[in-house]
Amino acid sequence: MATRDMLPIVDTHQHLWDLDLFKLPWLADEARLNRSFRVADYLAATAELNVVQSVYMEVDVDPAQQEAEARYVIELCQQPDNPMTAAVMSGRPADAGFGVYLNKFRGSRYIKGVRQVLHGAGTPPGYCLDPAFVRGIQLLGESNLSFDLCMRSGELHDADKLVAMCPHTRFIVDHCGNLSVQEQDAKARNHWKSGMQHLAEHDHVVCKVSGIVASAAEGWKPQDLAENVRFTIDTFGPDRVMFASDWPVCTLRATYQQWVTALREIVQDHDEKAQSKLFHDNAAAFYGLPPAGKSPAAGPQK
Repeated sequence: MATRDMLPIVDTHQHLWDLDLFKLPWLADEARLNRSFRVADYLAATAELNVVQSVYMEVDVDPAQQEAEARYVIELCQQPDNPMTAAVMSGRPADAGFGVYLNKFRGSRYIKGVRQVLHGAGTPPGYCLDPAFVRGIQLLGESNLSFDLCMRSGELHDADKLVAMCPHTRFIVDHCGNLSVQEQDAKARNHWKSGMQHLAEHDHVVCKVSGIVASAAEGWKPQDLAENVRFTIDTFGPDRVMFASDWPVCTLRATYQQWVTALREIVQDHDEKAQSKLFHDNAAAFYGLPPAGKSPAAGPQK
């Protein structure tokens, strides 16, 4: 299929990292990703796929480099040689200086939200309900910034409680709630489903259809991903789901093109309007992205 015939894509979860500039401690345990992935690599990976815009997602750098990472990606967003028009920066909502940190980027056209990865071994269950953390997330809402929920699937009910305490902050559930597509335990799968359903009851929560291919077995097929994808879309509805690549993490099991092709196959029975919402329209509206080119909106849309 020619690029011009493909639905345009907004990639809402694009990673980049330059190991000459930043330290990513978690890469020590993942040799296949322990190299730099720069703009040129992303452009090569997305060639002929009609990726018209992308949203950078923080990469869990050494905490001392968080501000430097944010300023680095803002510079990239200003360059005309890549599709990046927005970014979600790293942050630690429970830190005493979180408000001061946010103020450094107040009014930025490019910074749309914050993420702290919550599924690391050093983050205990229930951490997102700590009062200091909750206050930091509430502060995001006051600053018109979103928060990405990237956590263990078994802790989505904690996320539900957090969301209820932060009615003015918009949330994005990453990676279909992070349940492995290989999970066969009925109790674990039902707990994930319940957590996703509770989160979907909040109209200020959306979900990224992303990340799951990295949990697939070698030699996976689109059908292996279909249950998680279909449940996510059915649960959140066509207006609150967004495509995301999770590139280059997705390359643990699939090329960018293989992931996009698999997802297109899974949703092929959806009408063109619903597919356009999934791959492009919902993301453009949620993040307040420019309609074309490098002229970003003043900030995310409510």
